[in-house]
Parts: sequence; C-alpha cells; structure tokens
Amino acid sequence: MNPSDLIDFKLTGKRALVTGSASGIGLATAERLARSGARVAMNDLSIDALDRAVTRLLAEGLQVYAVPGDLSVATQARAVANDALTQLSGLDYLINNAGAPLTKDPMPAHDLDALTDDFWDRILRVNLMSAFWMTQALAPALRQSKGAVVNTASIAAMTGGGSSAAYVTAKSGLVGLTRELARGLAPQVRVNGIAPGLVNSPWECSFGDLQAAADSTVPLRRVGEPADYAEVIVYLCAGGRYITGEIIAVTGGVFI
Repeated sequence: MNPSDLIDFKLTGKRALVTGSASGIGLATAERLARSGARVAMNDLSIDALDRAVTRLLAEGLQVYAVPGDLSVATQARAVANDALTQLSGLDYLINNAGAPLTKDPMPAHDLDALTDDFWDRILRVNLMSAFWMTQALAPALRQSKGAVVNTASIAAMTGGGSSAAYVTAKSGLVGLTRELARGLAPQVRVNGIAPGLVNSPWECSFGDLQAAADSTVPLRRVGEPADYAEVIVYLCAGGRYITGEIIAVTGGVFI
C-alpha cells in the first residue's frame, strides 16, 4: 500500500508503546506512529527480530527504542512497562498487540483433549493477561497524559473458529476487558480495540490459501495488509476523541 493513500497523522511530541511489534500489525503500527512523528517503544519476545526492526527504522531517522520482554510473565510485563516509561519519559498511547495462537495448525472445536491445562495457561497469559498487566502498570502515566489504549482482539472473538477454542476465549475475554478498562480509566483515558480479519503477515498458525478465503468471504476481495490495521489503530489513538469501549471490526466487509 502506498503511504500517500493513508491518513496523515501529526504526532510530534507523542509517546507510544507497541507490544508484539517485531512483525505484522505491530510493526506496521510502530512504523506508522514513528513516521507520524511519535517516539515509539517497541516490544517483542523475539529479540533478534525486534533488533532488526528497530535497526531498520533507526537507520531511516525514526525515533524508536527496543524494550524486549516476555509479556506472558507478570514481572517481565511490568519491567517492560517501566523500561518504556524510562525511555520515553511518559506515555500517550499503549497498543496491546502482543498475541499468539501457540499452534501451527487449527485445533478442531471437538478436540477437547488438545486443550491441555498448560496450553490454556499460556494462551490466556499471552493473549489476555498481558494486556491487563501492561495497562495496569501504565495507567498512571496514561491518566496523566489523557492518553489512549488500543487492544488487538480478533474477528474470531465475534465469529468463533480461529486457531483454537482457547484462543477464541482469550480474545473474547480481551473484548470484555477492553470495555471494562474503558469504564475504569474514563474520563482521562480512552480504551478501544480492533478485531482484525484476514492478515497478510507471518503467523504461527496456518489457515491455508488466504486469498482464496478472501475471494469467497470478503466483499473487498483481498487479504488485509498490516498497514490497513495499523491505520485504524493509530486513528483510535490520535483521533476518535468521543470513542471509547468499542471494538472496531476491520475485516474488508465480512459482516455485510
């Protein structure tokens, strides 16, 4: 997608933290924020991939910082939050994008034995609890700046399916958490989320031919690019001043 096709945000002086930002939607969001003038702390579990992304953006003159850490561990999540605050001297936008299916192939809904206790624990920590821990740790800074939080949920939270029943449950929980955080942090902080549909990006779980799926189910007849989702995330941060507690489905029209 040509950057000139996107909304022009002017975010000089703003500070953002994007989790899960070494690739995909997270990287596109971090890059969009930085190109709009914001200083951006970028988090991911993969240190090598994160370093490559940060190095590339720094070489282009953008103000980005690496804050690696495993957000599925509460103590590490809080350490990442503190590291970002140190690097940025405050925070305006928190994008809770970190998430993972933790399976290479979709788990059928009838295969309950595949949903082990360990799998449930890891799924909930990565896809739900991490967003709570990050928001909890950064709430004082966000209240001070009258900032915004955007959570990356999933269309699976609305339709079912997805990589596993555990993943759908975690993302459904993130939808509920988004609404409750919007209540709890109002009126100083707005909290919203997006529910992505098909995404053209590296993903641990394979769903086959995405373009074929788009041709048969998506009115716009294409797979969503990370930049498509990043644009909505950045809008919910920088604009939408009277929007809070909402989940925006970004699907190319699947529900029409």
